[in-house]
Amino acid sequence: MPRLALPEKAFYLGLLWEKAAEKHGPVPVTLDQPLATFPHAGTDLTYRSLADLVDDLAARLWHVGIRPTERVAIHKDDNFDIALLAAATARIGAVPVVLSAALSGDVTAQLLHRLEQPWLVSDAAKLSGPLSGTDLSALVRDTVLAGTAAHGRLRLLADITDAPRREPVRLHRRQTALITHSSGTTGVNKLMVHNARALFHRLLPQQLIAWPIRRKETVALAMSYVHSRFYHSLGVFLNYGNPLVILTDPDPDTVGPIFTRTRPGLVETHPNNFIQWEDLADAPGAPLSSVRYYSSTFDAIHPRTIQRLLAASHRRRPLLVQLYGQSETGPISGAWYTRKSAEKNDGRDVGFVLPGFIKLRAVDDNGRPVPRGRAGHLELRGRGTIMTYLGEDERYQKQRHDGWWRLGDMGSLHRGGRLRLIDREIDQIDTIDSNLELEDVLMSRLDELLEVIIVPGADDTPVPVICTRRDAPLDEDRWRQATAGLPALAAPLHWPFADVPRTSTWKVRRVEITRMLRDGQTPTAPATAPTA
Repeated sequence: MPRLALPEKAFYLGLLWEKAAEKHGPVPVTLDQPLATFPHAGTDLTYRSLADLVDDLAARLWHVGIRPTERVAIHKDDNFDIALLAAATARIGAVPVVLSAALSGDVTAQLLHRLEQPWLVSDAAKLSGPLSGTDLSALVRDTVLAGTAAHGRLRLLADITDAPRREPVRLHRRQTALITHSSGTTGVNKLMVHNARALFHRLLPQQLIAWPIRRKETVALAMSYVHSRFYHSLGVFLNYGNPLVILTDPDPDTVGPIFTRTRPGLVETHPNNFIQWEDLADAPGAPLSSVRYYSSTFDAIHPRTIQRLLAASHRRRPLLVQLYGQSETGPISGAWYTRKSAEKNDGRDVGFVLPGFIKLRAVDDNGRPVPRGRAGHLELRGRGTIMTYLGEDERYQKQRHDGWWRLGDMGSLHRGGRLRLIDREIDQIDTIDSNLELEDVLMSRLDELLEVIIVPGADDTPVPVICTRRDAPLDEDRWRQATAGLPALAAPLHWPFADVPRTSTWKVRRVEITRMLRDGQTPTAPATAPTA
């Protein structure tokens, strides 16, 4: 029987591809689009060729003057080379700071200020677009260019061809290894500081969960390159030698043909992307037919979506594995669903707290633990928690209570450590027990819904913002039937799916939607929307 190869007690991003290439060099990696900085490399690569590109990029970054422990902000158009640049930065002992391509120029400037004169790796599109009005000379030490397009006199990494290769630099496992940012659902994003030790403790349970599919299945990942979860997924599957398919564009029209060609056995993406991928269930070529495992993280996933995805698979006993967690903590609880159990899932059950890795409790407003089954504020103890919020340590410390981390979620704990999630504390509406549960009900009753978000309106009345497949109109009679017997709601607002404000991981920015409603900034409906 093969031995379970656990990672060492530190997760070093800079060594990730090198170690994978040593064990599984020829294993293929398929991209949906060429690398922006190395387009000549094409879309069909291997562990070994990508390890060589990371080593090459590391040499070029050192050549321009970047040194160990220095912060390097990576902010460019979305492309898999973001992940390679992050790995290359870590390989020379510098600290990658991955900033979403979706950030506005103003928010990016605020984060760069907090980073205290970092290096900036960007591209011509960002510098001539969102950052064109920003005085970067006052914010960053220097700027270098990714991609192949020139911008002024800035140095292009792609043009450096004579940089000598270097041995990797390994920082202490308690030193800063990676900086990511929060989703920004409640305001300007927070910068989260990770070390290699904490990243390891997040990786370990995921490595154990994935043991049964080592080497056996092609793994497709369509995830944010600026979220720590993506690097943990890479850590898991590169260690096991699974063929990879890396997707930058999650649009079903793009994903379908690639899945038909590569036939992945495991796919992982964000819950809101899975909602869009319901359209692939009956798409030409049956692109989901080969999938044995669906992996969903970041948020709870709608029960209807789980049922449709599992039904689309032609594999025997397909599973959907759901991990609930937060950017600050890593995975907290896990659940898996079969075709049969998915029919009974109510959407708020997010599985069992990971035994041996996480301690979780629910407390009242005064911080006292509440009895099992009663709703309260969720607090956690775990070794994967971030070190601090960079430049906002006071804000970080406010989340800590006697060694417990306040998650900002409301929920209840049940027998055996089962966790039921209710709402985010900030999203609660007085007249509704759980807006998330109500959204699940509406999604299950109306197949044509792609999204429904219930937020407080100008007078605090619950307002449903709805999106439909292909932005088609929704029949008002069906809406009335679907809302019968539910708590009173305002007239629904029909928004184009593309106009809903989202984070880099496709989370809906509920606070921003509430602000838009109160400021009268609602998008134009794509078609005649239902009325109450």
